[in-house]
Amino acid sequence: MSYTQSFYHIIFSTKNRRPCLKEELREEIFKYIWGISKNKKCHLIRINGMNEHIHILVNLHSEVSLSSYVRDVKTSTSHWLKSHGLIKDFPGWQREYAALSKNQSDLESVIHYIKNQQEHHKLITWEDEFKQILEKSKIKFDNKYLP
Repeated sequence: MSYTQSFYHIIFSTKNRRPCLKEELREEIFKYIWGISKNKKCHLIRINGMNEHIHILVNLHSEVSLSSYVRDVKTSTSHWLKSHGLIKDFPGWQREYAALSKNQSDLESVIHYIKNQQEHHKLITWEDEFKQILEKSKIKFDNKYLP
């Protein structure tokens, strides 16, 4: 038996940041992502988002790589949204994403941050939020590649 903790705060947006994740659909989308996580034996701790992006806090199972988790979440939700017609002309997800490793001691603040997305985005745009998160994590970026 392996004993691991691999906490990640994952952020990704719709293609071209199209604002199509309407509030009335988000809960259903989040439940679907929770199911994907459960099937991969990953523990989804918190999920929330806005019209054009999603935040996920997850503890990855030891047999699941970060890239495969994100790929599976994006591919599965995209297929599901399109096949069920939940979002007319769903554009898919941006190829890029951010995934920030977190310590146990970071979890409460990240949970609070994700939980309060709607309030947070009354004060800051998605683009500025994403840049701040990258800067705070000391991740170098080029504006032309930001999602």
